[in-house]
Amino acid sequence: MSNFLKQTKLLCTVAMVGVGLVVVAPNASAYSGEQFVVCKLNPNGDNFLALRTCGSSNCRMIAKLRPGTFVISLEPTPVRRWREIIVQRGIQDQSYKGPSGWVYDKFICKVQY
Repeated sequence: MSNFLKQTKLLCTVAMVGVGLVVVAPNASAYSGEQFVVCKLNPNGDNFLALRTCGSSNCRMIAKLRPGTFVISLEPTPVRRWREIIVQRGIQDQSYKGPSGWVYDKFICKVQY
C-alpha cells in the first residue's frame, strides 16, 4: 500500500473517531436552568436590580428588575457573584424569550417547589 493510501486511511480513522466523540457528547445531560426571583432589595433604596450587558457593575444597564421578577439562570453557578439570566413574564413562563443579561447573585433567590 502506498504512503498516500496509508495516510488517507489513518486520516479517515481519526475522522471517524472524532465523529464518534461528537455523537456521544450531545447525549450528556445539559443544564436546563434554575428559576430565581428578585429578592433582598432595600425598599428604602432604589428597590430594583440592574440587568446588565455583562457581569460587572461597570457594564451598561439594560433594564431595572423589580422585586418578585422571575428569571431563569443560564449557568449552574455564578461567575464572580454575577449570573447570566433570562427574564420571565411570570412563574410559569418557560419560553426563554425575555430579555437576557447579567444580575448580581446576592439579589436573586432560588425558587423552591
